[in-house]
Amino acid sequence: MVPFSINQEINRIINYNIPSLLLIWYLLSIRGRGRSRHLRPQFYDIVSLLLGLPGLLAIGFGLSQISSAFAGIPALPPPVVEAPRNLLQWIIMPISCLSTGYLEESYFRYYLLIRFWGTDNSTDKTALFGIILSVILFSLSHLYEGFWGVLNALFAGILLALIFRRYRSIHGIAWAHGLYNAFVYAMGVR
Repeated sequence: MVPFSINQEINRIINYNIPSLLLIWYLLSIRGRGRSRHLRPQFYDIVSLLLGLPGLLAIGFGLSQISSAFAGIPALPPPVVEAPRNLLQWIIMPISCLSTGYLEESYFRYYLLIRFWGTDNSTDKTALFGIILSVILFSLSHLYEGFWGVLNALFAGILLALIFRRYRSIHGIAWAHGLYNAFVYAMGVR
């Protein structure tokens, strides 16, 4: 079991999530040419959230049900996370989840996908390659969660990439991702 540690979460937020997020957004701003409009909150962020969160919850729940049917097959089990136990942990947890959601969506969806279809001469093939690369890298970054975690990240990555491709809205998918992570923590072992 992975215990919820306030010190580790605060350390990750301050020393990893925020600096990494600032670096990604800085790189996007210097390569700019009008792309920063995606970083401003817009109406489609709400639409993206309303599509993304239920989709992520359905993927997670569905894979959870399928994995329980294959419980006898040896596979690397996902880490069991401990739910927050006190008020301070419940305050830190959503900040941690939201900053992680923003970091991962800013890189895996916004940065990578804009790089592949952000130009006027991009084709459907380059956009598809960007989505595939984004989904594969996102899935591989979840190897520590075992087979089912990677599969969950694969389907979640496809969903979030398609939503981002349709609405070009980073905040909605980051909020959906952060809320999904918070839901996983909240459902953890008590």
